[in-house]
Amino acid sequence: MTAAEAALQHLAAAAGVAWRYRDARGEERRVPAEAIRAVLAATGIPAGTAREVAESGARLEAAAWHEALPAAVALIAEEATVPVTLAASDAAASLEWTLQLENGETRPGSSLLGELAILDSLRDGLQSICRYALPLGPLPLGYHRLRIALDGREVETTLIAAPRCCYIPPALAEGRRGWALTAQLYGLRSSRNWGIGDFSDLASLSRIAARLGAGALGVNPLHALFPAEPRHISPYSPSSRLFLNALYIDIEEVPDLATSEAAQGLIASTEIARLLAELRSGALVDYERVAALKRRLFDELHRTFVATHLGSAPTERGLAFRRFQANGGRALERYAVFSALHEHMLNNGQGFSWQDWPRALRDAGSAEVAQFAAAHRERVELHHYLQWEADRQLADAAASGNLELGLYRDLAVGVDPNGGDAWSDPTLTVVGASVGAPPDAYNMNGQNWGLAPINPMALRRAAYAPFIAALRANMRHAGILRIDHVMALMHLYWVPSGAAATEGTYVAYPFADLRRIVALESWRQHCAVIGEDLGTVPHGFREIMAEEGMFSYRLLLFERDGQGAFLPPERYPSLASAAFSTHDLATLKGFWLARDLEWRRDLAIYPSATASAAAAWERRRDRRLLLAALIAASVLSEEAAKQLLAPNEEPYYTSDLPGAVYRFLGRSPARLVLLQVEDALGELEQANLPGTVDQHPNWRRKLTRALEEIMQDADLAALARALEDARKRP
Repeated sequence: MTAAEAALQHLAAAAGVAWRYRDARGEERRVPAEAIRAVLAATGIPAGTAREVAESGARLEAAAWHEALPAAVALIAEEATVPVTLAASDAAASLEWTLQLENGETRPGSSLLGELAILDSLRDGLQSICRYALPLGPLPLGYHRLRIALDGREVETTLIAAPRCCYIPPALAEGRRGWALTAQLYGLRSSRNWGIGDFSDLASLSRIAARLGAGALGVNPLHALFPAEPRHISPYSPSSRLFLNALYIDIEEVPDLATSEAAQGLIASTEIARLLAELRSGALVDYERVAALKRRLFDELHRTFVATHLGSAPTERGLAFRRFQANGGRALERYAVFSALHEHMLNNGQGFSWQDWPRALRDAGSAEVAQFAAAHRERVELHHYLQWEADRQLADAAASGNLELGLYRDLAVGVDPNGGDAWSDPTLTVVGASVGAPPDAYNMNGQNWGLAPINPMALRRAAYAPFIAALRANMRHAGILRIDHVMALMHLYWVPSGAAATEGTYVAYPFADLRRIVALESWRQHCAVIGEDLGTVPHGFREIMAEEGMFSYRLLLFERDGQGAFLPPERYPSLASAAFSTHDLATLKGFWLARDLEWRRDLAIYPSATASAAAAWERRRDRRLLLAALIAASVLSEEAAKQLLAPNEEPYYTSDLPGAVYRFLGRSPARLVLLQVEDALGELEQANLPGTVDQHPNWRRKLTRALEEIMQDADLAALARALEDARKRP
């Protein structure tokens, strides 16, 4: 290794950029120097030349050792000790400190530096620098401010006092085992919705789930997408994780419809009646036509609301709206301004991405943006109004089923770089790279998800406020929150712009701080946390999750022993949610009949014919292994197994299979089992096929049966009874 290579690796390690990592097979991969330099540059660290590497390394070291306090520090409330970095020559001095608690209480104190424990030290030229441990004693949970003073110098930090682990509701406490029904909200079909599942459908399904005995109802991320561009439909690539997708609003449940003659007239028209019939009957959600129709009604309803409730003497409803605006603060205002500005720019041919707009409009705090917001106040407030109504309808849906655990919501791992969150604070997100995953057995070419990575250094400087806001927004009206790709709390795989997904590397995040914030918000919102820990999971990560009280996310398809056999139910961990599959994988029927392999073959997703043949061989093997596991667990008879797989290995699908699979999962110690409504109804097609965008109808499929039919479905009721019975067994 040359001196230049060693210096680059040293800089990468100091910046939290991996120059080597272990892949899904446990094999070490070395990251090319070009990829390391590109990722460093994306975080704002120049490393193009040997001189830049040396200068950047010096700056990082200075930042680490010449700041008395970090911008924010999260710690266990019971053992609050804060690292303070000062010159060793100050050892004889008295450190004065003031702790301003979240509740307004002030706690002053002082400590002699020489009496504090030294955590670490550094020799810098002629002086030594020490990192001292300042004990503050047990603290109340919450967000506090610490100010220290020494010889006239004052420094402050945010102190985040967290519990040891996440909140676990009584229904999922040790010895309790429940289950949840899960669904893709957009795909719910009903006789009354407008061609896309909505919050009223969510309320109906919540009541169905409760009657079946479920403790929770799980849904896809409900994040705000792009109101002005409805073709951008992935719930995992949102414009904002802080707000809701207004397309889920049930128009006919908006209170202002009762007084809007214009809106009522539209709904009663022959044109709209014909369009609604077409939208309801389609096998796929027609986002463009649904959005165009709902936008017409949103405009009319908002006009009625303004005229009726926001005059010179606002009504109580008008005052409630103003309170919602005030509580939403800058985040709501910027989201609404972005949505109105995005619509305006698209209508004027300026392109989808805000990064292509005139420079002044790329800055959310610019005078030009403020002028736009003032000139288009009605359009801006329309988006306030839609968020207000979406929040109200979601709250009603969450309460309607009276489920013991309530709604189970989903938090995407990131946001679209062209969306509102990235525009609102571009210093927080990275432009020169995107989030993805290294190659694994399911994606041999790696993955580039096209999401904007959060800059970990900027996140620290913001005292983690954006992360806290995202947690709160998605724990709202929920009893469980699933964090997608939870390994992002520790590190994320970044793919430099223009590079292949195989040419990325991992970037470290402040894991201890982030997981403590998750625990604090979990307790504050009384919301359990499930960490989606699939894919390449770092060694020891799941053990830390368990210590933190986060539920692991275990899929039957992935739970195998060293020989590839499916683990028996008793081998599943207790602190886990167990499921057969997920939205990115085949449904149970699709898996059994290899529908997902057909799609991959027909769309040429496999890198070679050999890979396609290998996948087909593995599926034949996995069918046999699954039957063997079900028979061994005494949830499927050998006679029933013969009806599912012919002697020539031709698969046949019968209702015996879902019954056996979910009894199998139900008998596991996992405290929560997830029953996909697609499996309960025998759906063949999956929601999303990774590696595709337009080739496969991702995020568009509707269930083949409407909620009114599901309510009376005997197979669903029988499957729920079988799962409920299995859950009650010791």
